[in-house]
Amino acid sequence: MAEVQPAHLPTYPRVTIEYCTQCKWMLRAAYYAQELLSTFEASVAEVSLRPAPSGTFRVSVTTLPTPHPADTDADAPTATTKLLWDRRTDGGFPETKELKKRVRDVIQPGRDLGHVDRVGGKPTSTSTTAPAPAPGSTSAAATATAEKAGHPATCEVGSLCKDCE
Repeated sequence: MAEVQPAHLPTYPRVTIEYCTQCKWMLRAAYYAQELLSTFEASVAEVSLRPAPSGTFRVSVTTLPTPHPADTDADAPTATTKLLWDRRTDGGFPETKELKKRVRDVIQPGRDLGHVDRVGGKPTSTSTTAPAPAPGSTSAAATATAEKAGHPATCEVGSLCKDCE
């Protein structure tokens, strides 16, 4: 059974995503929140969305310092907040993978994020060239491109419609 804390005591770490309501960035903020909750479900206490004005999009993490065993100070530790992303200074919105790395570096520095931490994605094969498609057939890449664009994969190789190129 999980330990229940009194409602007046905040739990940490807490991620806050501030988003501009005038710019309609709530869905983007909610997407990032969902991604962070999915990845850090056991190690983050809260992800909150905070409406803000004037083109604001910031992500911050609030943590409590780890108490040192030699500290006998009766005062409660002070929470610290670290700004992880600011749209104005970092240039736009973060890639989900970059945001996850920045959160991880604050709340669990030693944690492996799996595919997010790998450089270059999937391992490469030993072959340097892909086999040429048979005449009149559609390559797998062209099919995938056409399907992502919402078009049926009926374009011939080398003659993709303008939307599928």
